[in-house]
Amino acid sequence: MAVAYMLAHPYGQARIMSSYRWEQKETLSVNGVDQNNWIGPPSNGDGSTKPVPINADQTCGDGWVCEHRWRQIKNMVIFRNVVNGQPHANWWDNQGNQIAFGRGNRGFIVFNNDDWALDVTLPTGLAAGTYCDVISGQKDGTRCTGKQIQVGSDGRARFTISNTEEDPFIAIHANSKL
Repeated sequence: MAVAYMLAHPYGQARIMSSYRWEQKETLSVNGVDQNNWIGPPSNGDGSTKPVPINADQTCGDGWVCEHRWRQIKNMVIFRNVVNGQPHANWWDNQGNQIAFGRGNRGFIVFNNDDWALDVTLPTGLAAGTYCDVISGQKDGTRCTGKQIQVGSDGRARFTISNTEEDPFIAIHANSKL
């Protein structure tokens, strides 16, 4: 959620981490320090860095994680590009850990980091129509592989997000309109 917030918000320059995994050895911990913390990127026997293999599903293999290729991150980079130059607008929060905001008339994002479900109707600033949530899925031609959000003629939309969802946030933008 933090990366999505960074990419949705107009402040600053966004940077996305892309990394590799290594096995942490808690049993080898000395004074709370993992003894495998020195391990670098996936390497060949001669110490050279291994190439990054791209799997059929566009994820990386052979020890590489490649967060920048995850659907949610990739789609939020697209969101950031679509809303570029648009002002922060239509802020909403529940005085807790549920927030939402728009970027002019080009995009809107809603986060639920509370221990209960979110169910709220909010002004989005977007044109009326059906939008594809680019977090739970993506627009594929004229259909959506994730949640669909209906924006009314008044620019308002109802958002429902369970606190138990893997990705408890929704993002829609002008180019995700069906």
